[in-house]
Amino acid sequence: MNKQTALQNILVLDMTEAMAGPYASMMLGDLGAEVIKIERPGQGDMARGWGPPFAGGESGYFLSANRNKKSLTLNLKEARGQEVFHQLIARADIFLINQPRLDSLKRLGADYDTLSTRNPRLIYCAISGYGHTGPYAGRSGYDLAAQGEAGTMALTGEPDGPPVRYPVPISDITAGLYTTMSALTALYVRERSGRGQFIDVSLLDAQITWLTNLAGAYFVSGRRPSRLGNYHPQIAPYEVFQAADKAFLVAVGSERLWQSFCAAVGVAETLGADPRYATNADRLAHRTALHAALEQVFATRPAAFWLEQMRAAGIPCGPINEIDETLADPHVLARGMVVGMEHPAAGDIRVLGNPMHLSHTPPTYRLPPPTLGQHTDEILAALGYSPVDIAALHESGVV
Repeated sequence: MNKQTALQNILVLDMTEAMAGPYASMMLGDLGAEVIKIERPGQGDMARGWGPPFAGGESGYFLSANRNKKSLTLNLKEARGQEVFHQLIARADIFLINQPRLDSLKRLGADYDTLSTRNPRLIYCAISGYGHTGPYAGRSGYDLAAQGEAGTMALTGEPDGPPVRYPVPISDITAGLYTTMSALTALYVRERSGRGQFIDVSLLDAQITWLTNLAGAYFVSGRRPSRLGNYHPQIAPYEVFQAADKAFLVAVGSERLWQSFCAAVGVAETLGADPRYATNADRLAHRTALHAALEQVFATRPAAFWLEQMRAAGIPCGPINEIDETLADPHVLARGMVVGMEHPAAGDIRVLGNPMHLSHTPPTYRLPPPTLGQHTDEILAALGYSPVDIAALHESGVV
C-alpha cells in the first residue's frame, strides 16, 4: 500500500469543541494532516464530560470524533500562552475555531485579521451557530437550535405527532463536512494564489441544506410540506412496511421498478393492474389505500422472504437494523466502517471508520483520541522549548 497520505505535511490547529469542529479536524486528520487540538488546561473540550458512558474516564461522545489528533493544553488568556499559540499559527496551514463572537476572538488574539497578518497562507475556518454575517451573527448556537430553525424538525415525525429531533447531531456533522470541503478547496486555491482565506460555516446554513427536494417543491408550489412520518413526499411506494415478523423498507423510484416490484411480490395482476396505481402521481394520490393493500400482502410472510424476493428483482429494499445489528453487519465490517484502536486510558476501543475510499491515498488511523494535554510537552519541545521552559509553563498554568 502507498504510505503517502493525501494531506501529508499539512498542519491543522483545532481550537474547537463539541462536534462540528472536531468532526472536521478528524476528517482532515484521517486524510493525513497533523492535527493539534488546543484545549483549556484542566478542562479541555466540553465533550470530554458528555456522558455516560465513559471508558477510562473518556466519554464515548469525545472518543467518537477525536482520533488522529494530538492534545495541547494552552491558556490563551496568558501572554506566554498566546506566544506559544502564535508560534504554532506561523507554521499552520489550517486553523479551526468555533467561538462566535468577534470581540472574544480579538481579546484572545485569535481573530482572522490578526492571524492572517502573521501567516498570510493560513486557512481560517470559523464555525458557529449562525455565521459571522447577518442579523443573527454572534448568537450562540447548538445543533438542536439549528434543527428547529432550519425547518427540518417541523417535518420530522408522524403526521399526528409533535416535531422530532434527529437523534444524532446532524447539523454539527453536516457543518463539519462543509468545513472539511471548504478547507480542502482553500488548500487547492492556495496552490495557485499563495494565500489563505477566511471560511465562515454555520450550523443553521448547513442544516438548511437538508431541505433540498422539499425546498424545491416549496419554491414551485408555494405550499408548506407536511409531516409524513416514513412516507416520501414525492415517491410511492417509498416507505416502511410491516411483515409477519418485523418491519422493513422498500424504495420504488421509477415506473420500471414498480412493474418489477409488483411481479416480485405477486401483485402484478391486482395492484399492478389497478389504474389508481398506474403512475407515481397516481400512487401518491392513493397512497393510503396502496399502503394498506401492500401491508395485507406483506403480513403473510416474514421480512426475510420479501427482501429476498425483491432483491432478486433488483428492488431497493432492506431491513431496519438496530445499531448493534448495523455495527456487526459483515458488509459494514468488510467496508472498514468499524475500526479498533488502543487508547492509553480506555484500552481497546472501537470507532466508526471513514467512508472515503481513495485508491492511492486512503484515510489512515494513526492516533487514538488523545487524553487531555497528552502531547503538550512533545509539541512544545518541537517548537524549541527546553525541559526547563516547559516545566515553568506547567508551573505557571500556561499549559
